[in-house]
Amino acid sequence: MTTALTTREEQAARLDAADPLAPLRERFLLPGDVVYLDGNSLGPLPAAVPAALADVVSRQWGTDLIRSWNDNGWWEAPLRIGDAIGSLIGAAPGQTVAGDSTSVQLFTALSAAAALRPDRTLLVTDPGHFPTDRYLAQAVAERRALEVRRVPPADLAPFLAAEGARVAAVSYAPVDFRTGELYDMRALTDAAHRVGALVLWDLCHAAGALPLHLDTLGVDFAVGCGYKFLNGGPGAPGYLYVARRHHEAFETPLTGWNGHADPFGLSREYAPAPGIARARIGTPPILSLLALEAALTVFDGVDMADVRAKSLSLTAFFLDCAGELLAPLGFAPVTPSDPARRGSHVALRHPHARRLARGLADRGVIIDMRAPDILRFGVNALYTTHQDLFSAARRLLDVTREAPQGPPPPSSGPVT
Repeated sequence: MTTALTTREEQAARLDAADPLAPLRERFLLPGDVVYLDGNSLGPLPAAVPAALADVVSRQWGTDLIRSWNDNGWWEAPLRIGDAIGSLIGAAPGQTVAGDSTSVQLFTALSAAAALRPDRTLLVTDPGHFPTDRYLAQAVAERRALEVRRVPPADLAPFLAAEGARVAAVSYAPVDFRTGELYDMRALTDAAHRVGALVLWDLCHAAGALPLHLDTLGVDFAVGCGYKFLNGGPGAPGYLYVARRHHEAFETPLTGWNGHADPFGLSREYAPAPGIARARIGTPPILSLLALEAALTVFDGVDMADVRAKSLSLTAFFLDCAGELLAPLGFAPVTPSDPARRGSHVALRHPHARRLARGLADRGVIIDMRAPDILRFGVNALYTTHQDLFSAARRLLDVTREAPQGPPPPSSGPVT
């Protein structure tokens, strides 16, 4: 085992020495005594954010006061920041808006998609989708007298071949939030379009981690959060993408004053603004929105193809470490080894996942787990190193050897 550890540690050093993205780690304020592998839940603090927030609070709010809506670009922020996100997800300007929570954006997109196919009765979603996606699909279906069908991604094409004429929209994620499996966005989008259905993608575990090509793929709607790979901070605003071809007919279910064609006219009746601006709802959360804008600067000059290449190197290295060092102790990989089917985190299954996640945290390695038995190791190519992953594997090896034996602990409650 000592030889295997030495070999893997030397390999990590070689890979990091050859890493062209290594300087990007300096764009983050990472604690020196922590190995942070939970950026797929909450991205760390970008170095540009504290100064930007200090300016927003002390000058823009504190000195310029309400004038900042005009003088400091507050009013345009949802569309400006939406376009910045759009550049990361393959969307031309004018199709993405930021400002409301991911849940609100999901509700808006699902409702709008259903309204665009009023003669169809089925809303299809992944049974393994993140809970909010499933809950909101059911909520929208109940409000629009639709039926929800839960179909795994692998079964979507045959399902659509049989039932496609009844399907209004399908709602999936490119990356499974538990296992890290990457699905074929092009194949699933094309399968839905062949039967006239619309497609909604939840990009929470994909945007900022791998290249996305929404316009090229012909995606209809997409949503995502700002606090995972986009590093916008806890509760950072979400975003909504609506393909330009749908803008004229797009109906938002939440007709707030910010989305009015003449918001300051204070009309008694609602008239939607042109384009994606109609997806604005209420007054945006300026502090968190501008923190997200500053956070997005970590991507300045970065090619997402390079991010993807390093992410695959990191996850492949950790899967190799897990197979060699951890498999004898009962760990089993859940994430596919095939690079074409792997997102930007590695999931390992172990019956004592919760106990081991806590043990790692005590040793300065922060990961997370998903009940009942999955440990998730998130990698972000902008700051994660191969040495980080070697340290995680080595400390997990120690924690497992030292952990008391017995039945797994209850699965409820937070990890840390």
